[in-house]
Amino acid sequence: MELRMKFGAVAGATLLMGLSQLLGGHLAAQAQELTDVTVVIPNPSAINNFALYTAIGEGYFADEGLNITVETVNGSASVLQMMSAGQAQIGNPGAGPVLNARARGEDVVFIYNNFAKSVFGLVVKEEAAITSPADLKGATIGVGTADGAEVGFTRAIMADAGYAEGTDYNFLTVGDGGTAAAALLNDEVVAYAAAVNDVAIIEARGIDLREITPERFLAYFGNGWATTQAFIEQSPQVIEGFGKAYVRANKFAMDPANRDAVLAHAAAGNPQEGEDKAFASNLLTAIMSRTTLDDPAAPWGYQPPEHWELWHQSLLETGQLTEPLPDLSAVYTNQFIEVWNAAE
Repeated sequence: MELRMKFGAVAGATLLMGLSQLLGGHLAAQAQELTDVTVVIPNPSAINNFALYTAIGEGYFADEGLNITVETVNGSASVLQMMSAGQAQIGNPGAGPVLNARARGEDVVFIYNNFAKSVFGLVVKEEAAITSPADLKGATIGVGTADGAEVGFTRAIMADAGYAEGTDYNFLTVGDGGTAAAALLNDEVVAYAAAVNDVAIIEARGIDLREITPERFLAYFGNGWATTQAFIEQSPQVIEGFGKAYVRANKFAMDPANRDAVLAHAAAGNPQEGEDKAFASNLLTAIMSRTTLDDPAAPWGYQPPEHWELWHQSLLETGQLTEPLPDLSAVYTNQFIEVWNAAE
């Protein structure tokens, strides 16, 4: 193709030099070697992790030099096992399982408070005569996984009502979403420890639910991002890059003008979940409502120490921890919060 230039020789040379520098910089950026990072999540919902898939889809992780591979497992215990085995560098477990892992001597550290508000609620069918956890004596309560974060959450609620597992009530592992809906419909369980996305799925199947979670338990934060102390010390630049991209994705997602793009990124991560667009949009709204602290000035990912104290005390009271952890502050860190939130 012939290039016709109307500039003088000097101007033309200057333009070509500028284009050369720009192209060279672009090619250098493209040629940048990305660091492979495996991220493991405890359920297959992409909307549940909308910021993760938005950061992938918008190229924010690549901007930070990271190539993210997402692996899905069943529950927080499996997340922690993969990190402990070195099969994943970053995971998305619940607070209760992390505290138990620390008690076992595992090297896991919570780095980002992803669900700043509880993602779980204790629910019953709308027509049930049950009005509070006190009405669940002798009941079978459904949970998604036997060792997931919802189990510790529900144990705390039932202990607060004065009930002990195995004596006053029992858990039954019924799975998530559709299988949980079937368990409720067939009266295999009278209550269910539901995550936000489970409620949306169950109600979409025609089962109206009512939440009976005591108000104070809604303050228990949900799953967040974790890694190991060894990985923090070995690759702090990866943690910085991950958090920068993640905060950037959250800011992008919270802009209503970007809603369709966020839903499209989530659908790319889980096409089946994105088939019902009305359901996906409603679920996204519910999930987003749990990802910010009540304080609008709080930075993304910040972990209030008093919230960890709440979880720690709950696990001690329910016997999930036999003794206090020697240093609760070692379980989590806010050391990257400033650099993450400084990123534009």
